[in-house]
Amino acid sequence: MRTMTFRVTGRVQGVWFRAWTQQTAQELGLCGWVRNQPDGSVTGQAQAGTTGGGEAAFTRLRELLAEGPPSARVAGVEASFEDAPEFEKEFVIRR
Repeated sequence: MRTMTFRVTGRVQGVWFRAWTQQTAQELGLCGWVRNQPDGSVTGQAQAGTTGGGEAAFTRLRELLAEGPPSARVAGVEASFEDAPEFEKEFVIRR
């Protein structure tokens, strides 16, 4: 299954970024996960969900990650694609 792996840098922890990413991904029909990293970045993976998603959803998620929620200050977004086994049925926050 096509999978987008992403890393977001900047002021992205302590600003509701993970919950916002979860909500945004679900609205786009994507499943996967998001989590904080010790270096202050946020990482995650997204896959097309049972309710939709796909190339357009991946593109839109990357665009929205670059903006972030209102209190975030995104410095950069890195994204790559690979084929991976299906791993989540919904979009979750990992700790």
